Amino acid sequence: MSDVWVTQSRAAGRRPRALSPLREHLRDTFWFAPTAAMAGVIVVWLAAQALDTALVDALREDGDYATLDELLRFAQDAKAVVSAVGSAMMTFIGVVFSISLVAVQMASGQFTPRVVRLFVRSRITKATFAVFLATFVLTLLVLTAYDTTDDPRTVTTVPLVQSVLTLGMVALSLLLFVLYVNATLRLMRISHVIARIAAESFRVIASMPAPAEGARPPGLGSATAWVAHEGRAGVLRDVHIARLVRVARKHGVVLRLIPRIGDFVVPGTPLLAVHGGAAPPAGALRGATSVGVERTYHQDLGFGLRQLCDIALRALSPAINDPTTAVQAVDRIVEFLAALARHPLDAALHRDRAGAVRLVQPVPGWTELVDLGFSEVRGCAAGSPQVTRRMLAGLDDLLLLTHAGRGEPLLRHRALLRLAVEESAPHAADRAFALRPDRQGIG
Repeated sequence: MSDVWVTQSRAAGRRPRALSPLREHLRDTFWFAPTAAMAGVIVVWLAAQALDTALVDALREDGDYATLDELLRFAQDAKAVVSAVGSAMMTFIGVVFSISLVAVQMASGQFTPRVVRLFVRSRITKATFAVFLATFVLTLLVLTAYDTTDDPRTVTTVPLVQSVLTLGMVALSLLLFVLYVNATLRLMRISHVIARIAAESFRVIASMPAPAEGARPPGLGSATAWVAHEGRAGVLRDVHIARLVRVARKHGVVLRLIPRIGDFVVPGTPLLAVHGGAAPPAGALRGATSVGVERTYHQDLGFGLRQLCDIALRALSPAINDPTTAVQAVDRIVEFLAALARHPLDAALHRDRAGAVRLVQPVPGWTELVDLGFSEVRGCAAGSPQVTRRMLAGLDDLLLLTHAGRGEPLLRHRALLRLAVEESAPHAADRAFALRPDRQGIG
């Protein structure tokens, strides 16, 4: 009987809310944060300009022209600084952009092309570019606010608050630049890249519906209608769970997602099976599924595991021959599987507020995840005692953490690994050494 993830309906508690796909899609873009920052700094500049105008009007009403004259001198001194900042900021942005391109190129060539997503999703990278561009836009706006007259009796505005705001943005830009360089250097180190991938994978686990004790999939029976995929071909990145549940409840049906998150779908292939009634109108389902050119972390349980395996495989290739990196990847593979060792898998049941199942979503099963984590790495690790020893130790640990019903794939990979080592190592001493479990590989 299949294991199941179930969204529990609590009469007295609060129903878990599905994560918004739009938020995750914006995290996978690089344009949104800088654009929002430039739009926001325009609003801030307008507010600062209003404050400067109000300050000048107040001083003129009080007849305090001496103070107004001092403010004019300060503003003229600050104008030179603002002009220098404006001319230098674009050069600074170019330097930061060059650093990013070099870091991305090195990481994708040394680890796996899929780690580029980590740089795109990096908050500090987006914040740095956003603040730099906002500072540049702010300097241009502040320069337009300077009055041409130096007479305190006729001046209409003195960009005092605007100049101070610009200097504050410059200080913030310098601080972010230091943090950005530190974060970029960390992302160029394989241990931190692997840790980031593992952290993203654990967020997927945390976002999965909570398992309900003794819950089982409902008897859906035969499908009464089908919904085909429309639009472009691509990878199914995620589904809008809350919208699909609302649509299914409104039309009194149960929807069953046919492809898994991460599957490649083409137009015309079945996307949703409808149980218990007619298919909802196409307009109600528009935008409920998202298709892209590559997989994402949002709802894809196996994507992080796929990247860890890619890193391990590249490290074990003859061109790189870096078994220590492969061991670090195996460490996180074992950690990821250990977190799922006793969790229900195979399907996710999403319920409405009344507790009725409205959406059935397939997720990878335990055997599939174990095969994904070990099959390819095991095939390349036979000639590397450091990796085989770590894999054996990891399989032994997982056997202790899982219940009896999940031991078969672990025992199978353990036996196949032993067989591969026996075939690749001609001497008994080498075989015994390579088949000795060790959590550090070779110390």
